[in-house]
Amino acid sequence: MWMKSVKQIALAGALCALSVPVFAKTELTMFYPVAVGGALTKIVDGIVADFESENPDISVNAIYAGNYNDARVKALAALQSGEPAQLSVMFSIDVHELMDLDAIVPFDDVVSTQEEKDWLAGFYPALMENGVVEGKTYGVPFQRSTIVMYYNKDMFRAAGLDPEKPPTSWEELAEVGTALTKKNADGNVAQWGAMIPSTGYAYWMFGALTKQQGQNLMNGEGNETYFNHPKVIQALDFWKDLGSKYAVMPEGTIEWGTLRQNFLEQKTAIMWHSTGNLTTVKKNADFDFGVAMLPAGSELGSPTGGGNFYLFKDADEAERAASLKLVKFMTSPEQAARWSIATGYMGVSPAAYETTELTEYVKTFPPAAVARDQLQHATAELSTYQAGRVRKLLDDAIQSVLTGQNTAEEALNSAQKQAERILSRYK
Repeated sequence: MWMKSVKQIALAGALCALSVPVFAKTELTMFYPVAVGGALTKIVDGIVADFESENPDISVNAIYAGNYNDARVKALAALQSGEPAQLSVMFSIDVHELMDLDAIVPFDDVVSTQEEKDWLAGFYPALMENGVVEGKTYGVPFQRSTIVMYYNKDMFRAAGLDPEKPPTSWEELAEVGTALTKKNADGNVAQWGAMIPSTGYAYWMFGALTKQQGQNLMNGEGNETYFNHPKVIQALDFWKDLGSKYAVMPEGTIEWGTLRQNFLEQKTAIMWHSTGNLTTVKKNADFDFGVAMLPAGSELGSPTGGGNFYLFKDADEAERAASLKLVKFMTSPEQAARWSIATGYMGVSPAAYETTELTEYVKTFPPAAVARDQLQHATAELSTYQAGRVRKLLDDAIQSVLTGQNTAEEALNSAQKQAERILSRYK
C-alpha cells in the first residue's frame, strides 16, 4: 500500500512537471565586421553578454566575419543557403544592394510603440543619411565614424609650428606639410608631412575631398553619380598635387592597413583616418598627438562612415522582436557611450554624449568629440545600387591618377561613363 502511494505521488509529480510550459529561448545570429584595430570582439562580446543577462529568454550568436565586405558576403551567403540569421552590422553604404536583393526590412515596419518610434528618431541626422531610403529607415547606426586628422604635436614643435594650430585649409595643409617633411643625409625622406590612404577605402577619403569642394559623389536615390563634375576633378587634382607638386606625402598609393602604424612609428606627422582608430592611437602613441577636423577647400567636410544594423527579412515575429530589442540595447545612450570610449567610434545619438561617462571622458580627452562635432559638416558616404562595382570604378580611377597613369579628367570621365551604364537600369 505504501509503495503504491509512493508510485502514485511520483506519477502525479511527473504529470505536473509535464503540464508546466517550457519556454525555449529565442536564438539570434548576428554577423559582425571587425575592420578597424583594437579588441573589438571582446567589447562586442561584453555588450552582448550584458544584454543576455538582462534578457535570459534571448540567446545571441555573434559571428565575427572579417572586414565589412567579408561580413556582407558571409551574411548573404548564409541567408541564401538557408542558415538562420536575423540581423547584422554591415556597411552603412550596403543599403541599396540589400534592398535590391530583398534581404532586409525597414525598422519602421518593426517598431510599434511610441517609445520605439522616439528611439528611432533619436540618432544624429547625418548618420541617418545612408540608412534612410524613400522615407523609410533600413539601417540604424552603431559602428559609425567620420574621417579625422591625427597629427603629431611633437613634430609640430620641432618644426617651429604651433602644436595647437593644425591646418584648417588645403593651402595650410600644403604649407604645414612642407615644413614637416624631413630628409636624411642621403636626401631620402625620413619623415613625411602628411599621408592620406588610397587603398582599401580610397573612395571614402576622396568623398572628404569632394565634400570640401562642396560636391557630393552621388544622389540620395543611389542611381546617379557625379564622378566627372568639375569640382570632383579639382579634388582629385589636389590629392595628386600633395605628392607630385607639394611633395608632402609619398607619390603613388598609400596603404590603408599600414598607415596607422606609420603614424605611430612617426613616419608621418599627419594622417587622415577613421575616428575608429582613436582609442588604439591613444593607447599606443608614445608622443603628444592631436585630433582635428579635416581641412577645408571651399568648405569643411567629411563623409560619415562605418556600419549600420540591418534586420533580415527571413525572420519570424519572435526573432524580429528580439532583434529589435538587441539593437535598441546596443544603441542605447549608455551602451553607445561605453562603445565610444572603448573604441573611438562616435556615440550615435546626442543622448550618448549626455551620459555621465561620455561627458566626463570628453572633458578629460577632448579628441573624443572631434568626430561628433564634424557631423555638422558631414555628408553621406558613397552609396549606390551595384555598390561594389561602382566603388571599384572610382577606386581604380583614383589610383590610376595617383600613380601617374591618367589625368584626373580622363580617369573620372571614364569612371562616370561606366557608372552611368551600370546604374541606368535603376533610373
